[in-house]
Amino acid sequence: MCGRYYIDRDVEKEIYRIAQEIDENMRKERTGDIYPSQEAPVLYGRRNRLCGGTMRWGLTGREGKLLINARAETALARPAFAGSVRQRRCVIPARHFYEWDRDKQKVTFCRRAEDTLYLAGFYRGEEDGPHFIILTTAANESVRPVHQRMPLILDEEEIRWWIGDDSRVNGFLNKSSPVLERRQNYEQMRLF
Repeated sequence: MCGRYYIDRDVEKEIYRIAQEIDENMRKERTGDIYPSQEAPVLYGRRNRLCGGTMRWGLTGREGKLLINARAETALARPAFAGSVRQRRCVIPARHFYEWDRDKQKVTFCRRAEDTLYLAGFYRGEEDGPHFIILTTAANESVRPVHQRMPLILDEEEIRWWIGDDSRVNGFLNKSSPVLERRQNYEQMRLF
């Protein structure tokens, strides 16, 4: 699961470097923690071009419930997600993401301090504009001690393929995410 992530100015610079077009709504600077229901920068495709813009995090589900994550393993089988996964994929750049351990302590996951994480996602239009959702996969050895799920993470060179090549979707949905660094502000040391 991914319930919060962080972006900084360097992440925004990455979007400007990678994207061929930047939407006007991207001009507003947005840094810091990103929570569900907030607008955030994303990369997506339009007319065979890689674009940077903002979308709101979370899709409206049944009974108005906000859906922020979808399982990569079952996204194509769920009618609410299948069309978007097939036709409206996006990438959510982040510096790091957070999970909470059994003791409710916040744990930060990142590649390296200077690397941007590229989270796989998809989007759809809602009444107030486009909304995105982050795809998750089974946690690997770096995240598993804290949580059972983690975002599906792409390498930078995979961004264009994820967004623009429909024939590769199944392969990406079964992709293993890289090993990440784990950081905690406070970690209880055991005496025994």
